[in-house]
Order: sequence, then C-alpha cells, then structure tokens
Amino acid sequence: MIKVGQVYTHEFQFTQDEVNRFAEVTGDKNPVHTNPEYAAKTMFKRPIMHGMLSASLFSKVFGTLFPGEGTIYLKQSLSFQRPMYVDTAYEAIFTVKEIIAERNRAVVETVIKDRSSGAVCTSGEATVMNVDKIK
Repeated sequence: MIKVGQVYTHEFQFTQDEVNRFAEVTGDKNPVHTNPEYAAKTMFKRPIMHGMLSASLFSKVFGTLFPGEGTIYLKQSLSFQRPMYVDTAYEAIFTVKEIIAERNRAVVETVIKDRSSGAVCTSGEATVMNVDKIK
C-alpha cells in the first residue's frame, strides 16, 4: 500500500533515436526536436526533447513500478519549466500528497529534475487509481 508522504524516484534519459521515433508516432515533427542544424539557430542551440515524451515516463512508472500493475492514470497537470535534452540524466520524483481511500485513488506530485544541476524541468500533479494498492 502506498502512503501519504511516500516518495518514489526513477532515473532515466532518452536518445535522439527515441525522440525521432516519438516524433514519428505523434506526428510532432517540429525540427527543434529532430534537426540539429535548425535547433542550433534557436535559443536552445541544440535539439530539445518533446515535453510530452518526458512526461510519458510518468505513465510507465505509474503502470509498472509505482504503485504498479493495475494502476489507472486518471489526471495529470504539467508545467514545462526548462528544456530537456537527449543523452542527459534526469530523475523523476513521485511524492504521494493525498490518499482518497474510499475511491482507491492517490494524488501524486510529479517532478522531473536534471540530475547534474538539480534544476526542475517538469512539474505537475497526477491522480491515479489502483484498487489493490491504494486503500
């Protein structure tokens, strides 16, 4: 069972190939994500990851790791605060803020930080349901 105040962390990074495949799947082929020459002329100076690619990691964690199998992802707020880059180490931090026992739901703060600088890149809050792990 998960509890209020419980924290789960998950380290990750994405490759340019994964960014390119995300662009293909979603149709978001904005060259700021996929073309180094184009991105070099922007304020970012190099390709940035899609914000939703980084946030998609939340789905992986909720559905397979924390709370895990059987979890239904109900809601997510997101704020993209800093650009994220390929081949860079990040850490996703999940903090349980509230348990709604009668509905088998939890409200979880979701944050992604750059591992080397500690800077917050993405923040938000999710609501998830799991009848076996949230009571």
